[in-house]
Amino acid sequence: MQLALLVCLVAAATAAPQFFGRFGRPYYGDGRHIAILSQSQEGPDGARFRYGFQTENGINVEARGTPGSKGQSNIDGSFSFPFPEGGIGSVSYVADENGYRPVSPLIPTPHPLPAHAIEQIRFAQSQGRFG
Repeated sequence: MQLALLVCLVAAATAAPQFFGRFGRPYYGDGRHIAILSQSQEGPDGARFRYGFQTENGINVEARGTPGSKGQSNIDGSFSFPFPEGGIGSVSYVADENGYRPVSPLIPTPHPLPAHAIEQIRFAQSQGRFG
């Protein structure tokens, strides 16, 4: 039993994320610490909450929760981060009864359907109405 416990502890320690420096503070892969420049939090009060933070490396996060139709917390928020080669990536999102819906120019979108494919879809839909 003691051997099994020891093996589990060693496995957990080995598998733990290694992104923390001394004193448990997060850091970049090169060892620099990432400071939190601002942080705010309200709630939670039932399904209502609000939080946000900004880091020295340019990460910004904001989220707000409101009551949903089934007692859940509906969330809308956004986050942005700098790219290593320059520029900023950003995502805004809603998570509610209809699922998680992110919006961002970073998210790939399919190419538009060619006209003949759209016509085939319309034809199939019209045929479906007749049973």
